[in-house]
Amino acid sequence: MGTLRARIREDLAAAKLRDPAARSGLEIALLYPGLHAVWSHRITHRLWTRRARFLARAGSQVTRWFTGIEIHPGAEIGRRFFIDHGMGVVIGETAVIGDDVMLYHGVTLGGRTRHAGKRHPTLEDGVAVGAGAKILGPITIGAGSVVGANAVVTKDAPADSVLVGVPAKPRPRREGDDTRAVLTAPEYHI
Repeated sequence: MGTLRARIREDLAAAKLRDPAARSGLEIALLYPGLHAVWSHRITHRLWTRRARFLARAGSQVTRWFTGIEIHPGAEIGRRFFIDHGMGVVIGETAVIGDDVMLYHGVTLGGRTRHAGKRHPTLEDGVAVGAGAKILGPITIGAGSVVGANAVVTKDAPADSVLVGVPAKPRPRREGDDTRAVLTAPEYHI
């Protein structure tokens, strides 16, 4: 029980750190659908890995109905993952998400093929993805990268990149770039 309590506190602290509108832990725990989706995913993922696949999928669908966020129970998600607002987020079965990753609403971590095996992206630690961005295929977005709003990413990106455009083209982050500022700057939107 101690570990569960510690993880919940860690999730609440991560949400408070990343959302300037967050006022209290109670508010976050009760009213943040992104957090509810992540907590539900932890349960459905455990069912998925124990081969209770139907129950896992049913649980993820119930969560989708309540939150508007679809996370396949097979996806692997790290610690302190935060989804801000969340409506319309889709995370595919073979997606891998590192620690301290943040997604805004309307983000898709999707596949581009119907073949078995790795079909969805890997986001390494500390990646931030702007609203409406689509990251497609078995690609890797390097640690500390920022994907701009509405970008469409179909190729690997090195660590500490900024990805903008359709198709997205990476550029190195400038020294001192603040992730929140990069995600909200007009030059990084389409």
